Amino acid sequence: MKIKFPALPRSFDWSLYFIPILLATSGIATIYTITFFTGRNYLAFNQIIFAVIGLVLMIVFSFFDYRRLKDFSWPLYFIGFVLLLVVLITGKQIYGSARWLEFGFFQLQPSEIFKIILIIIVARFFAEKEIITWREILKFLLIISIPIVMVLRQPNFGNALMLFIICAILFFYSSAPKIYKWALVGITLIASPIFWFFLRIYQKQRILNFFNPALDPHGAGYNVLQSKVAVGAGGIIGKGLGQGSQSILHFLPIAHTDFIYAGWAEATGFIGSFILLLLLAILIWRTFNISFLARDRFGQFIAIGIGTFWLFQILINISMNLGIMPVTGLPLPFVSYGGTALVTAFLSAGILQSIYIRHKKISFD
Repeated sequence: MKIKFPALPRSFDWSLYFIPILLATSGIATIYTITFFTGRNYLAFNQIIFAVIGLVLMIVFSFFDYRRLKDFSWPLYFIGFVLLLVVLITGKQIYGSARWLEFGFFQLQPSEIFKIILIIIVARFFAEKEIITWREILKFLLIISIPIVMVLRQPNFGNALMLFIICAILFFYSSAPKIYKWALVGITLIASPIFWFFLRIYQKQRILNFFNPALDPHGAGYNVLQSKVAVGAGGIIGKGLGQGSQSILHFLPIAHTDFIYAGWAEATGFIGSFILLLLLAILIWRTFNISFLARDRFGQFIAIGIGTFWLFQILINISMNLGIMPVTGLPLPFVSYGGTALVTAFLSAGILQSIYIRHKKISFD
């Protein structure tokens, strides 16, 4: 049998390859220069390893038929549930939260993996149902509430919020009656103040300092104040990689994770920040465009879920770096340090590529 391969330049969306690679490279360069003088430059080399693993998975999932993910959705959900449970029991605590499983040099963060798992399971749930009754909505709420509550228990409010946002957007895109959709909005608005009583002290302090960082400039408000200084210090062209005083002299804490955008802005200035934001904007645009190109509802839901996942993490991360949103600990996709987050992002790009390839009915056999 003759094997037919697609004409690569025509059948691939090359932006889904080049942009993640450029973003990851920018992140690695920033991580290396930030950590070089502290003896922690091994973090950059770890990130390179994670990037290579992610690239391999991206290529593999590009050629993997995304429609087969339906068959694996419930086993993946069960695996994710077990990982979240193990984290709650034996997870390694960092900054007061047990979010990671320790595997030597690698720390696995199940809540990051569960973002793509939940997208797949919810996509299958709504794609298979033309008519959605209140009983189906109860099933949907049960499916999503279990992992969200487990992530909240770590505690990890940022990722729990992301899981909720992803599910809410997919629910609004579904064929559920409008009355149920607006009922969810009403319930969310009513229940939101109640969550205040379930937040940890440091989480409440972050919210209070968001409204007024000067309340505790040397404590909870310190990170945000220093982040804003770093962004402003970059000027038009930046101070250069490895030259930013805020990052190098550790005025800006955890600059390689939560505040990597501030570190990048200080090094590359307005021009570098604009280029980074442009790349992220193109990536989001291509992702949502693929949702319109998808030939089936399952593919549409997956693309919308991934686009929502990336868009809101970008908005929240950059906003907290600029001091216009509370600090949540959400990473900047493809840029912030974190093996699980980086690999998951590359894998998601591979799934998007698979949807794009198959919207043209390209044959691989």
